[in-house]
Amino acid sequence: MTQDSIKRPGTAALTKVQTGIVIIILTVFAMSFADAVVKFASAAFPLWQIYVLRSLMVLPVLVAIASWQGRAGSMAFHSARWAFLRGMLLALMYIAIYAAAPVLSLPVIAAALYTAPLFIALFSALFVREKVTRRQWAGICLGFIGVLVILRPAAEGFSPLAPIPIVAAMLYALAAIMTRTRCSTETPMALALAVNLSLLAVGLAASAVIYLWQPSPDQAAVYPFLLGHWVAMAAREWGIVALLAVLMVAISLGLAKAYQSAPSSVIATFDYSYLVFAAFWSFVMFSQTPDGATIIGMVMIAAAGLLVIDRS
Repeated sequence: MTQDSIKRPGTAALTKVQTGIVIIILTVFAMSFADAVVKFASAAFPLWQIYVLRSLMVLPVLVAIASWQGRAGSMAFHSARWAFLRGMLLALMYIAIYAAAPVLSLPVIAAALYTAPLFIALFSALFVREKVTRRQWAGICLGFIGVLVILRPAAEGFSPLAPIPIVAAMLYALAAIMTRTRCSTETPMALALAVNLSLLAVGLAASAVIYLWQPSPDQAAVYPFLLGHWVAMAAREWGIVALLAVLMVAISLGLAKAYQSAPSSVIATFDYSYLVFAAFWSFVMFSQTPDGATIIGMVMIAAAGLLVIDRS
């Protein structure tokens, strides 16, 4: 055996890890951009219209990709019940994120959402009986202090909607635990299908409720992004939905590929680049910059997440 042949496996493994890192950075860049686009679109048409139309565009693309790869069977479920329960958790997570989008800045939403690793560690201890180390408990405490620094609940300008992204983080944590414990045999394509079907179902159900309820203009004006009726769409609006659909496909496949390419602890570390990208898009699209307290809180949450991530 030559020296070159000894080095090749390590080199191949390193290349795979590097590929995973590049993919996760590009994916979270797309995620932050998609969230910024939804925040931008929140003034144009309601969330449920985005849910329905985006899913109707994404679903045929997922089927086409599976067929093109010759793996149509990859969309079959081993346990549809758990796959769709996970999908509903993620659909509700997106509602919590986007409900806060019209009133909170992207960096604040991002920082609150990235408390998810803290909840994953906490819920794993409570529900799965996994051991939580002292380092992880320290990370959980540090992360929640970071949240308080950002949200400043005692401040005069505190918004009652500020904790909503934390609810999104809790839902994401539950979905992540379910992925690991109940959906580990499902393919990424099947899980992506379940998520988009869940988003479609939630969008249709909410649209039907609003249509039957017929909220008055004054009621709808309180929160048009959630209570508004569907609106007529011109080329600009169709373009926004099409862009969100493309981003959704890229994000779904990118996350799966990244976490299949390298250890979760490595990928999760670079996943925190979302915080930087959220601040970038907030400045580019809305001329908003995070204040000093928000930056300090974001750093605390990122450090807490790194402490909590299991590196075994």
